[in-house]
Amino acid sequence: MNAIRVLERLVPEGALLFDAAVHDPARARTRSGSLGSNAIRDRIDAFVVWANTEASRHDLPGQRIPPDPHGRIGTARFRRTLAWHIARRPGGLVALALQYGHVRTALDTDESGRYGTRSRSGIHRLVDIETAMATADAAADLAERFHQGEGVSGPAARKALLRATTGPLFQGGLVKRDFPLKHELARRHLAREGSVLFDNPHALLLCLYQRDRALCRDDEQLAAPVLDRCVPGCGNIVRTDQQAAALHQRADQLDHRAGLLPAPIGDRLRANAVKLRAWAQDHDLTRFTAEENPT
Repeated sequence: MNAIRVLERLVPEGALLFDAAVHDPARARTRSGSLGSNAIRDRIDAFVVWANTEASRHDLPGQRIPPDPHGRIGTARFRRTLAWHIARRPGGLVALALQYGHVRTALDTDESGRYGTRSRSGIHRLVDIETAMATADAAADLAERFHQGEGVSGPAARKALLRATTGPLFQGGLVKRDFPLKHELARRHLAREGSVLFDNPHALLLCLYQRDRALCRDDEQLAAPVLDRCVPGCGNIVRTDQQAAALHQRADQLDHRAGLLPAPIGDRLRANAVKLRAWAQDHDLTRFTAEENPT
């Protein structure tokens, strides 16, 4: 966000953020529009050199940017990074639309809404793959924690453990030459309703999404949960000991902040802290472990 604001101050009103006439004035007469991919790569290379020089000057070896094993960093690489954040953050698509104004990019499903291209290899495919990988990671992590003795709770806990330990997982990273195959596998993985486990770090819970039990959908036939509208008491919820401990920690932070703020705001923060502790205590009372209740 800060970088976008800086760019807005560098270019004239109504100009492109990476306007070639501003950022590459030596070639302004020979080209129009935004900087080309080669120019962007040159600037990224220059930034790496500058950052490493500053790290050495301030004796901060841990801040150096190491050589990239995959070669020079180009604009195509950013789409993968963007897809990762969209897929692994609640409300990611909405945040993308609000922050960068790509409303059609974020919310449309037709071909005209593809990011940076009208082909079928737009960012939506990348988001599908990253989302499938994120759900597979969540399932594997849940199974591992449970077998190591961590307790779980929630109306969907037993079913989630069964799916995590016996169901098929989406495996493998993104390889360019079999990208269409990866996308098709990702779509099939995400289409298994009632078997896909979504992590919601903001609500500190897991969601084994099943439409007829979801309280986030508001009568909409959604193929995935709306993770920024999680409702306590939903039949899709799963919670782990680690998430319950994080609820207690977040409640303590709210109480601390409440003591530093005016009464009306402080009262709201304390009320939220009470809710968080109640959810954590409910987990503590209903949790089960592999030793107590193996699946």
